[in-house]
Amino acid sequence: MPIATTNPATGQVLKTYEAMSDEQIDAAIERADLAFRQLRGTTIAQRARWLLAAADLLDAERDETARLMTTEMGKTYAAAKAEVTKCATACRFYAGNAPRMLADEPADAAAVKAKRAYVRYQPIGPVLAVMPWNFPLWQVMRFAAPVLVAGNTGLLKHASNVPQTALYLEDLFRRAGFPEGAFTTLLVGSDAVDRILSDPRVRAATLTGSEPAGRSIAQIAGREIKKTVLELGGSDPFVVMPSADLDTAAEVATTARCQNNGQSCIAAKRFIVHTDVFDAFAEKFAARMAALRVGDPMDDGTDVGPLASERGRDEVHAQVTDAVDQGATVLCGGEKPAGDGWYYPPTVVTDLRPEMRMWAEEVFGPVAGLYRVGSYDEAIEVANGTSFGLGSNAWTNDPAEQERFAVDLDAGNVFVNGMTTSYPELPFGGVKNSGYGRELSAAGMREFCNTKTVWIGEGEAGAGAGAHSE
Repeated sequence: MPIATTNPATGQVLKTYEAMSDEQIDAAIERADLAFRQLRGTTIAQRARWLLAAADLLDAERDETARLMTTEMGKTYAAAKAEVTKCATACRFYAGNAPRMLADEPADAAAVKAKRAYVRYQPIGPVLAVMPWNFPLWQVMRFAAPVLVAGNTGLLKHASNVPQTALYLEDLFRRAGFPEGAFTTLLVGSDAVDRILSDPRVRAATLTGSEPAGRSIAQIAGREIKKTVLELGGSDPFVVMPSADLDTAAEVATTARCQNNGQSCIAAKRFIVHTDVFDAFAEKFAARMAALRVGDPMDDGTDVGPLASERGRDEVHAQVTDAVDQGATVLCGGEKPAGDGWYYPPTVVTDLRPEMRMWAEEVFGPVAGLYRVGSYDEAIEVANGTSFGLGSNAWTNDPAEQERFAVDLDAGNVFVNGMTTSYPELPFGGVKNSGYGRELSAAGMREFCNTKTVWIGEGEAGAGAGAHSE
């Protein structure tokens, strides 16, 4: 795939880049390693000040940066501006909370026969991030902010269709005051990842992307004995029970399915509705989906912009066509529009069956699948009946059901009566084929720290850890 900015609203190639040579890659890794040696000698307070400076730059440059993202991958301008603001918020969150998150944690010294015992969190070195195009700033920031404030350095291999956003991020952290090489964008294709992650100076990797990409990264990291965090997408269930407020559920369902033009790993994709309210919900939901305005993402009146690539749109339409050919019913949308740009209408499909691709595959566009179920148990069976386990939604005003959903939904995130989203304050990640490890919160920061046990004895003759070891 060429490294280029191609406007999804027009299909026009705006800017192209040459991939870095092996020599340039090696030099970038060397700079990251040298910067790590410098950065780990700074204080958390100093690194926090640099993060705050980055937040201020993001706020000051919000509109320009948002326009760049919209041009590169097609999200609406309003959504892009919100993404920039969210990134600034994350920087401030980690700047304010890193001292607490990285503080030494005292242990029970007497229990382990020590004078003092504690856990210390220390940086491990350069971390490679392989990131997707759908949230080109936020996906990177939720890795970069905690990694940098912890004292690590970052190497970014971004998606090939958002090179200008990737370069902006490198420039952002440099202007914020971080040492040269602390955060480096590598303009490379996926074929260079093995070389980069195999380099002994690169200590770990994080990836948000497809299952095949995750398997590849995990295989390389396993061979090299390096830590990985993987977020590999999902086909999130949105369960609606009879006690739910149907108007609110249908309204939120529309946003949950079409956020980011339907291209979000945690977008609700499978709408699992109890038969007692199925018809009423389907009518409300389809009407709201059909009313969304599809058009120029820079227009303030646009609800849904183009998909990021022509190939992506073709894949979404192929999934819908497969379902229709096998007897599914389209309540709205479902037709690929003519004209420039890679647009696709908000679509609702029902009468789905297991042999259809939409039953279990992730649909990465504004297409919702409706599933009718007759009981709570059947809802859980359908919701958990895929290989994915990232986010999940449940709508019920029954307190007992709310508690059951929190336990029974097999996912890394369960949101009851609300839309799945990510917050710096909460861990984010999945189970099953949606990946492993966590981003955000203290858990995300500590994924790339050495959790070091420190045991200090009296230093007297005969003192020791105990009668036996290990």
